[in-house]
Amino acid sequence: MNEREQAELRQLLDRQAIQDCLHRYTRGVDRLDRELLLSAYHADAIDDHGAFVGKPADFADWALPHHREHQKHTNHLILNHSCELDGDTAHSETYCLYIGVNRSGTIDVIGNRYIDRLERRAGRWAIARRVCVVEWISSLAGESEVDPQMREAVAALMRNSRSSRDRNDISYQRPLEIRKAGTA
Repeated sequence: MNEREQAELRQLLDRQAIQDCLHRYTRGVDRLDRELLLSAYHADAIDDHGAFVGKPADFADWALPHHREHQKHTNHLILNHSCELDGDTAHSETYCLYIGVNRSGTIDVIGNRYIDRLERRAGRWAIARRVCVVEWISSLAGESEVDPQMREAVAALMRNSRSSRDRNDISYQRPLEIRKAGTA
């Protein structure tokens, strides 16, 4: 195998490892599996979900009880994924369609994106910085209104939404950094 082929193979293996990391995250949340969820992050990572900004362990302690209490089922479906590799750092944008079957009887569908800075440390790719950008929410339960508890939760999640349909969108920020909670 020549040098170019080795570089291409390394890129393919890195992209697959990153995709596997993202799948560990979604499966961990949907299965309420704290250990699996945390395996998608480096321990010193920062996650900005709008209503929550902090370390992965604190995020798990915040998110998993919410899903356990308010939803019977959840699906975080990963869709379009773009990834820029730069040595041991990668920047990715991953579209996600979230479906939550609420205990109240409603079904919420949320369109969001995960904007990630991933790093390979000791041969392991994991999330170092994440911003979850929630762009829209809809209810499939035949009701014209989204469940009031979910509306409040999603409004809190959307506090960090720096979504823009041009190059001002957070997905273009290099390196991805997290604003501190309460800053504009």
